Amino acid sequence: MKTDDLVWPKAILFDLDGTLVDSVYDLAAAINVLLKKCDLEPLTLLQVRSMVGNGVRKLVERAFAARDIQLDKDALDTRADQMVEIYGRDLVTLTVAMPGADALLRACKDNGCRVAVVTNKPEDPSRKIVAHFGWADLVDVVVGGDTCAERKPSPMMLKYACEQLGVTVSDTIMVGDSPADIDSANNASMRSIAVRGGYTTIEPCRLGAGTVIDTLDNFDTGLAIINTR
Repeated sequence: MKTDDLVWPKAILFDLDGTLVDSVYDLAAAINVLLKKCDLEPLTLLQVRSMVGNGVRKLVERAFAARDIQLDKDALDTRADQMVEIYGRDLVTLTVAMPGADALLRACKDNGCRVAVVTNKPEDPSRKIVAHFGWADLVDVVVGGDTCAERKPSPMMLKYACEQLGVTVSDTIMVGDSPADIDSANNASMRSIAVRGGYTTIEPCRLGAGTVIDTLDNFDTGLAIINTR
């Protein structure tokens, strides 16, 4: 990653699942444990991959819907709590960093760019995952799906992250892989970069981001494009 000639923003907000880490294997294992407890057939990895991106509650709702079960609010609350407990026991057994993630976070630090992780995953497991990969000193703020009153694609989490970082929306870039990430950035009037290889079922070039990169290793190219717009 070439960064010497780049004009860095004051801050970058990163999504977690599908952007900084590939967590689908652990998520699939956890949701299938929950389904088994309910005497339901497991989901395939591909099915779970298509369900990730809007938080644990939505993942649970989609998983049960795939088994022709529509959960009411109380049942969904119960199953989501169970999922959080199950998943919390094995957060990083199979989870790996996405290509270029570690190098990019370190480049942010070296170039005085503040960093926040903004994810619809609950804040506590998100912090544990960040710490597991040795990023606690590289990430200034973690905003989870239970941190604010609204989650992505609402702009609330992004604006809250900016407040915590002491930066303005115009000085910040959102980097993510899903519609929730890019829609939240657009709703906040924030520049954005979409990364291929995540969990979206929509082509990244159709998400409405300022530009699209293949992996975080290509961030320099994406930033150069964003800086001209």
